[in-house]
Amino acid sequence: MTVATSQTDRLGANPFVVEGPIVAGSGVPGPMFSLGTISWGSKESEWVYCKLVLASTTTLQPGQWFQWDRDYTATLLTTSAAVVGSRCGVFAGASQAPTQSGGPAQSISLAAGTYYLWLQRNGQAPALVSTATAALVVAETTATAGLANAPASATVSSKAIQGVNFQAANQTFTATTVNGSAVLSSLGGVTPEGGPFIGAAISGTGIPGSTTISSITYSPSGVVQSITMSANATANGTAITVTATGVLEATLMRPYISKVN
Repeated sequence: MTVATSQTDRLGANPFVVEGPIVAGSGVPGPMFSLGTISWGSKESEWVYCKLVLASTTTLQPGQWFQWDRDYTATLLTTSAAVVGSRCGVFAGASQAPTQSGGPAQSISLAAGTYYLWLQRNGQAPALVSTATAALVVAETTATAGLANAPASATVSSKAIQGVNFQAANQTFTATTVNGSAVLSSLGGVTPEGGPFIGAAISGTGIPGSTTISSITYSPSGVVQSITMSANATANGTAITVTATGVLEATLMRPYISKVN
């Protein structure tokens, strides 16, 4: 995922901060920007400032797909709710105050309420996908909120997402495992922009089935130092090949819902 380090004259825009919940009289200002404000970053990245109203406690994960309407009110993307012509993008992560769960570029659990957040519409980004086909430039919606699909051929009755490209159907990298530890270290082939990403399913020698990435540790300069898995390794290994799926690097080109398949 890409961090917005180069900005417009609207100082302070941070796509990894969710503002809220906004409660009248609480002293928490909101919104802090005009809805629809754009923030720019490295590697062609662009974020749009949107409003998010949650009716119940919801977990936001890096790579989840959202659509937003002309008033810049965002909703998790599903086939049934997708509106042809609406713009869409992904949630790239959140860095939250101590009173809320989450951390740098991680998943976050939000209580019911009104929030404001930055959604990425351009550049390299994590994208939650059930299936990915390399070099595909049209993805599609699914029945699962926030989950897209990028199969080799369109699924009947889904809605096409125009302007998305996946360079690969999965990602591989190398790591060192320690029996009984959930930490992957001595990483190779890993970058903050290219992944792997939190929530991705991973497999490899000494990694139990159904293991996912639960957190990523970065150095102050933004270099990925280690990855924490959802389960402990079952063997020691050096430079093992790890395959990640489910949350992959996508190139976003201002996606929108183009048609019903």
